[in-house]
Order: sequence, then structure tokens, then C-alpha cells
Amino acid sequence: MEYVIIILTILGLSAFEIISSIDNAIINAEVLSTMQEKAKKWFLTWGILFAVFIMRGILPWLVVWIANPSLGPIGSLTATFSADKATLKSIHESFEVLLALGGTFLVFLFLHWLFIEPKNFGLRGEPFFQRQGAWFYAIVSILLSLLVWFGLQIKPMLAFGIVLGSTIFFITHGFKQYAEQEEKRLTQNNGKSDISKLLYLEAIDASFSIDGVIGAFAFTFSVPLIFLGNGIGAFVLRSMTIANMDKVKKYKYLKNGAMYSILVLGVIMILEGFGFEVPAGFSPIVTLATIGYFFWKSKKEMSV
Repeated sequence: MEYVIIILTILGLSAFEIISSIDNAIINAEVLSTMQEKAKKWFLTWGILFAVFIMRGILPWLVVWIANPSLGPIGSLTATFSADKATLKSIHESFEVLLALGGTFLVFLFLHWLFIEPKNFGLRGEPFFQRQGAWFYAIVSILLSLLVWFGLQIKPMLAFGIVLGSTIFFITHGFKQYAEQEEKRLTQNNGKSDISKLLYLEAIDASFSIDGVIGAFAFTFSVPLIFLGNGIGAFVLRSMTIANMDKVKKYKYLKNGAMYSILVLGVIMILEGFGFEVPAGFSPIVTLATIGYFFWKSKKEMSV
């Protein structure tokens, strides 16, 4: 049974990484179309090392180490495979802040998409929420206040994690807005060098990867599994960037699947941060089912 959970976790992480980074891949494809072949090849080969090993490997490891510095660098990699119940309990308690942070970030990310971002409507209620966009900031402010209030009843650091999650959301949201504006300038061939475009793509990749890295902790705290699952997803997505991006764009509801997965993962992380137990394997199963449904919905509409 343990091996089944591991396989499901890796599959869930890979699928979530691919779907949640679709916007990033589209930006990459648009900018790469204005670059010379040599620069494209560099980005698709050496650039993948930064995308996988730095952002999807080292960053989760640093997060785990910072959340529980007593583990040390090696212990941060291997602690989740420990059979010692006391060690596992200590790790779980130290991750309550991280879970609250990640859950708040992901729920805010979903709400921003639901209320404000342009989208292909995949479910009946989505047009209604789109028309209520002015309420987004009021709703997330009230939600933040409630989460902090309940967090303070348990421990101050839990409430701090919630506030930190909202802070990270607004910081990365600013970077993504800038990315959309910068993409338009870069794709107009306005004299920027290929080197500057490569640096821009790597910086944007780092910004977009935050969603996948934070969401990964809803699946597992095992750094090797996160590295493997997210790494596979990043590699597949990078390979698709040029070869099949036009085809990927035809699956119009993939973004919907990503965002509803983000909502579920965010709620799971918040519940676990507040002490509720979620069965092992639940996160990858729900993620794969959600993504599968919207993939099927996209495929069905393409065949009409």
C-alpha cells in the first residue's frame, strides 16, 4: 500500500506541476518565438537544469530545512522516511506554520482566478463570480481576518504563517502582472537581446514555480518525492513549450482544472495546519480526478 501511495504522489505532483504551469509555458513559447535558434536550444537544455534542480529541488529542501532547522541539511532530505514516531510528530508540528502559509496562498490564488482573471467558463457558477470581481479584495480580507483569528486561538506562529501566505500571494501576483506586460514588449522584437530575454524567462519561471512548490507540500513533505514529481512535470512541460504548445492551447479548460486543484490543495493544507488529519493519498487522487475531468471536458468540446 505504501508503494501505491508513493506512485500516486509522484503522478499527482507531476500532473499538478504541468497543469499549474501552463501559463508559464505559454509565455515561454511566445518569447522564444522571437529568439534565435541558439538561444532557444540553450533555454531548453541548460535552462531546464535551473528549472528542475534549483526551483523544484533545492527550494523545497530549503523550505523544509528552514521550517525545522534542527533536522540539518541531510535530515531535511530523509526525515519523512524515518520510522521514529517521535521524529515524525516533531516534523509534523513544525510544519503547521508551513501548511497554514501554503493553504492561504493557494486559496487566495484560486479566489483571484475565480473573481478577476479572464477564463473559459467550465462550470455554471463561474460567470456569476466573474461579474462580482469588485468583491475579491473584500472577501480575501475577511477570510484572512477569520483565519488569523482562529489561528491565534491555537498558536501565534500559526497565525503568522497565514499572514505570510497572503503576503507571498500579493508579491508573486505583482510579478505575474509584470510578466504579462513584459511579454507583450518582448514579443514585438523591440531590440532586446536574446540574453536579456533568457534572463527574463528564468526569472519568470522562478516566479511561476512558487505555485507548484507550495502546492507540493499538500501531497507530501518528502523532498525526494517533491523533487522527482515536480521535476518530471517541469521536464515534460519544458519539452512541450515549443513542440506542442499550439495543441495544448486547444485544451481550453486545463487552467480550470489547475485552479480547482489549487483550491482543494489549499483547503487540505489549511485543515492540516489546524490539526485535522487528511488520509494519505487523498491529495493526489483528487488532483488527478479534477485534472482528468477538465481534460475530458476540453477534449469533448474539441470533438464537437
